[in-house]
Amino acid sequence: MTIQLKHAIILSLDNTISEIVQLADTLGYTVKKEFIQLRQTPDVNYYVGSGKVDEIKTYLDETEDHVDLVIVNGELKPSQWFTLEKKLGTTVYDRIRLILAIFEEHAERREARLQVRLAQLHYERPQVRELIHRAKAGEHPGLMAGGEYQVDDYYEMIKRQMKDINVELEKIRKNREMHRESRYTSGFYLVSLAGYTNAGKSSLLNLLTKETVKVEGKLFSTLSTTTRKIQTPALKRTLPVLLTDTVGFIEHLPSWVIDAFHSTLEEIQVADVVLLVADGSEELSVVERKISISLQELRNLNVTAPILIALNKVDLISVEKAHECIQSLHQHLGVQTESCLPISVTTQYNIDRLLEIIEVSLPSRSTLTCTLPNTPASQKFLSFLYETTHVLNVTYGTTMTIIFECNEKIKQKILSQCHAIGGSCADDVQGVSLTKE
Repeated sequence: MTIQLKHAIILSLDNTISEIVQLADTLGYTVKKEFIQLRQTPDVNYYVGSGKVDEIKTYLDETEDHVDLVIVNGELKPSQWFTLEKKLGTTVYDRIRLILAIFEEHAERREARLQVRLAQLHYERPQVRELIHRAKAGEHPGLMAGGEYQVDDYYEMIKRQMKDINVELEKIRKNREMHRESRYTSGFYLVSLAGYTNAGKSSLLNLLTKETVKVEGKLFSTLSTTTRKIQTPALKRTLPVLLTDTVGFIEHLPSWVIDAFHSTLEEIQVADVVLLVADGSEELSVVERKISISLQELRNLNVTAPILIALNKVDLISVEKAHECIQSLHQHLGVQTESCLPISVTTQYNIDRLLEIIEVSLPSRSTLTCTLPNTPASQKFLSFLYETTHVLNVTYGTTMTIIFECNEKIKQKILSQCHAIGGSCADDVQGVSLTKE
C-alpha cells in the first residue's frame, strides 16, 4: 500500500522557521519550499507583499509535487486568510491554526478534546464571520455546504457550544480538585513538570515513576495531565511525591488558547514544586529563549512554588557547555545556579541529585517520634507510615519507636491513628508531646 505524502510550503517574514517546520512535521507535512520576505510588519492584504504572492502562485502552478497546504509563520487576520486562499487556490493555515490541528490530532482524553474544541471555536469565530461577510458581498460562492447563516445566528450557536463546553470542563476541574485534595490529605506532595514543548517532560515522568506514557519526540505529544507516584529506588525511604506531566509551552500562543487549557494548567498552579524541563542540547540562545518563555508563562499562571530547572539531554553536549549554559541563564535570566541542574533521562545522569533537590525544596514538614505497643495494629500503622511519610528509623524493644517526617496536612490524621492504637507521639522539632485534638 502506497502512503500518500502530504506536502506544504512555508511563508515567513523572518528566517526563524525551524519551529514552524517542526510543527508541520508533527502534523505529517513535508515542507517542500520556504518563501521568506524580510519585513517588519505584515502586508495588510496578503500578509506578504503582492509580488511575493505572485511568486508563490507561480511555484504552485509549476511544481510537479502537489502542495496540500500553505503554512504562514505568523497569525493571519481573517481578511488576509481569505485573500490568500482565494489567490493561491489552496488551503492556508496560520501558525495558530496549525497548532490547533496538532492539538486535535493528539487529544485522546475527553478533557483534552473539550479544551481543543473550545480553542477551535474561539479561533473559527472571526473566520466564519469573514466568510459570511464575503458571501453577502458576492465574493464567496456558498457557505458551509450551501447553508446561509446570519451573523447573529452563528454567534448564538457558537456561544451555546462554548458555554456547554465550559460547563463540562468545570465539572472535570472540580473532580480533579477533589482528587488533588484527597492526595494532599493522604500525605502526598505534588510536583508538576512544566516547560517548552518537546523538552523531555514525558520521558522524565516515565523514568521517575516507572510509567509508560507515550513519548513521540514530536511537539505537543502530551495534551492531558498524567499524575503518578515517584517510584525510583532513590526514593524508597523518602516522602511520598506525586509527579504530574502537563501540556508544553510554546512561543506566541494567544491567551485564549491558554485559557482553554486552564483546568489542565491548574496542576502547575497548585504544585508544591515546579520542575521546569528544558532541552539543554540546543543552541544557547535557543535554550535561553525557551526557558525565558516558560518562566514568563509560569509567572502568568501566578506560580508561587519553588521553580527548579532541569537541563535535559546533556548527554548530547559536553560538561563544559552544560555549565556555560547554567552560568548564562544566571547572568541573563537571573536563574539561581543552585536551582538549575544538568540531567540526562537517557543516561540517568544526575537523576538522584535531582530527586534530592526536589525533596529539599518541598514545603516544611514535621519530624515526629511515635512510641507504640508491639501489636499487629502497630505493624499495620507502620505500613501506613511507610506509604505516606518518610520513615527515618524504627526501633523494636518492649515497645516500638518510629521516627519519621510527614506532610503537615497529614499530621493530625497520624496523631489520631497513633492514639487510637494506644501509642504516644512527640514532635522532635518542638520537643513537646502531642495529644489528640
